[in-house]
Amino acid sequence: MPFLEKRNEPIENDTRASRGIGTESAAHWTHDVYVPGSASRDAARRSPQRNTTKQSCGNPECTKSWTMPWKNRRRPIFEGRWGCSTRCLEAVIHRALRRERGDLRPVGSEDQDVPHQHRIPLGLVMLSQGWISQTQLRTALEAQRLAGTGRIGEWLVQESGVTSAQITRGLATQWSCPVLPIDGFAPSAMALTMPRLFIERLGLLPLRIASSRILYLAFNDRLDASAALAVEQMSGLRVESGLLDDSHYEQARQRLLGSEFIQTNEESFQDAEGLSSRIATILEASQPLGSRLVRLHKHYWLRTWLETGAYGDVGTLPSTGEDVTDTLFTLGRQD
Repeated sequence: MPFLEKRNEPIENDTRASRGIGTESAAHWTHDVYVPGSASRDAARRSPQRNTTKQSCGNPECTKSWTMPWKNRRRPIFEGRWGCSTRCLEAVIHRALRRERGDLRPVGSEDQDVPHQHRIPLGLVMLSQGWISQTQLRTALEAQRLAGTGRIGEWLVQESGVTSAQITRGLATQWSCPVLPIDGFAPSAMALTMPRLFIERLGLLPLRIASSRILYLAFNDRLDASAALAVEQMSGLRVESGLLDDSHYEQARQRLLGSEFIQTNEESFQDAEGLSSRIATILEASQPLGSRLVRLHKHYWLRTWLETGAYGDVGTLPSTGEDVTDTLFTLGRQD
């Protein structure tokens, strides 16, 4: 029965070169699904696409995909999985949504959660390092108490003659992270890493990519581990977080906000079932060759890659804003 025969043959080097893909790349082609090469630690797991030797339905409860061999359905692809029908695709999406909501966590895993660790106050950190005196700290604390507002770092600068660079250094010690240099910042490229909303409202600031596998993500006064993890999962790159001092942070932020971002749509739903159905509708309409869903705080971030040229040479980041779309969803009831 030749119509059941499945082929998984790489495109020859000359064809790959004509598409702008170097022969040394780890990228390959399978059933119209482009799998970009990535040097990140768990690229095969985090990449929106995977190389599969046969195209079976991604819904584990599906019993029909191999009983209907006449179906010629190669897209849409969601997180490397293919659904033989809209119903199966929606089931795969719903499971991914449950994963991002935390509903798939094993029973009893709550006991394995890392307990919250209280950080040493910034003033004590700087005092222990010898960067400020007890008099400077007392002066700043008294001013903060009388005002009833403001961060201690701001009062140290205003009342005790401490520089903003010293405050950033103290914060980096408090959070056990580096102070990142501004060198190599490319706003136009970094604007493609995430939706504009994350820069405007959440304070994320992608700085640069090093060695084609590490994305440096900057913050102003504190780290956001969950945001860094979401960006890591979406980009296929290892994310290293650090701080920037106030002047460098604001300067880089304004340059980044002046760049062109990927088209982003925002939608809201009251329940997970409606959201799963909506995502399936979007994917069926756009027929992407790759898509992925991650949660960043209250936002469910869906990114779709529509054509092979949408992928750049680094992780799963796009080379341009063309043929890539971001959609941010929120649920009316948050757990």
